[in-house]
Amino acid sequence: MSNSKLTRRGLIKTGAVAGAAGLTLPTYLRADGHAGFTNAPTGDTVTLGFNVPQSGPYADEGADELRAYELAVEHLNGGGDGGMMNTFSSKALQGNGILGKKVEYVTGDTQTKSDAARASARSMIEKDGAVMITGGSSSGVAVAVQALCQEAGIIFMAGLTHSNDTTGKDKKANGFRHFFNSYMSGAALAPVLAANYGTDRKAYHLTADYNWGYTTEEAVRSSTEAMGWETVNAVKTPLTQTDFSSYIAPVLQSGADVLVLNHYGGNMVNSLTNAVQFGLRDKLVNDKNFEIVVPLYSRLMAKGAGANVKGIFGSTNWHWSLQDEGSKAFVQSFGTKYGFPPSQAAHTCYVQTLLYADAVERAGSFNPCAVVEALEDFEFDGMGNGKTLYRGADHQCFKDVLVVKGKENPQSEFDLLEIVEVTPVAQVTYDPDHPQFSGGNLGTCNPGA
Repeated sequence: MSNSKLTRRGLIKTGAVAGAAGLTLPTYLRADGHAGFTNAPTGDTVTLGFNVPQSGPYADEGADELRAYELAVEHLNGGGDGGMMNTFSSKALQGNGILGKKVEYVTGDTQTKSDAARASARSMIEKDGAVMITGGSSSGVAVAVQALCQEAGIIFMAGLTHSNDTTGKDKKANGFRHFFNSYMSGAALAPVLAANYGTDRKAYHLTADYNWGYTTEEAVRSSTEAMGWETVNAVKTPLTQTDFSSYIAPVLQSGADVLVLNHYGGNMVNSLTNAVQFGLRDKLVNDKNFEIVVPLYSRLMAKGAGANVKGIFGSTNWHWSLQDEGSKAFVQSFGTKYGFPPSQAAHTCYVQTLLYADAVERAGSFNPCAVVEALEDFEFDGMGNGKTLYRGADHQCFKDVLVVKGKENPQSEFDLLEIVEVTPVAQVTYDPDHPQFSGGNLGTCNPGA
């Protein structure tokens, strides 16, 4: 689709009125709007595309995402106990599919690689007729697939993506993120780190070498340096790295007394294990106990790292131990179906699926431009994070953020993290033009065909 065509659609969307000379109503408001967008459902079913890492360093996250997607489809189609459809503040979903169409789905493997993820998403759009794409556990993947969906005229409901870029410099009108971001982690963590470790610290960062790692390092450095910490070094590590011994050894010679692991999934499990094996947690440096910080945590990572996570602080988007009605409903549904509690990856993917379906119901159309309007500045509750706003300016969800740490005495293999603080949304809210998010242009929705 040419830029000029996109520009015309943008102008029509914002400025057209019925009968205006030379202009027509936006596609999704015309009587024939049902056929004026990519993969408009024509039968009694609608297809969603679940694009998750089924191989690669984030495969554990991908497996849990897929479980959540399957559960969401079951609930949308009227099966099971309905889960968070019962606690969701919006009551548009009735358990009869989406707009009366039974929900079907196709899956793909992102391999935690941007090119593979785009190829998988393209196949689901062009061959399988998917009207919405969702998934991923890598911000590099999210940015790549979001751009593809914008070009194709498909809604992208991002899965687990934490980089500022997803709703910052790389934001797109057709893309939406429920998960929190790097800035929010830094803003939530800094006060807790200051209270527990003091404001006179020297930090050494190991950072995954892609956009999530970069923005997480920037966010944590900015927030900790603002409270008095000094960053003595920051080293990039390949996403494919499995043994981090050669990266851990120099930390001991640096004068740092804190190691910040800007790693996720299997990377974090391996780097933390190597750090503990090198005895970092037993060291006394600068007359202080050496500490390790993991900015982005998950239950699956904690399980992989085992006892090594004890006492280590981090942040998370959601945790299965929350006692609000939405969280309890989701944990009950997921646990009944799979036999164990869901991860934060599962939670955000389940929620994104319901939020998309709800937006379609409220809009009365699958047209992506109608869905965009239904989601922008939509406020909701009952989905496990308290009151939440899908901000129209950047399509980022704003909600409370959890600071957690590894439990000293876990009661089970799933009881590895404890919530130490629920950071209120006001503390992690920023202006859309904040420097960590600058350079992007949301643009206008693209309905495609």
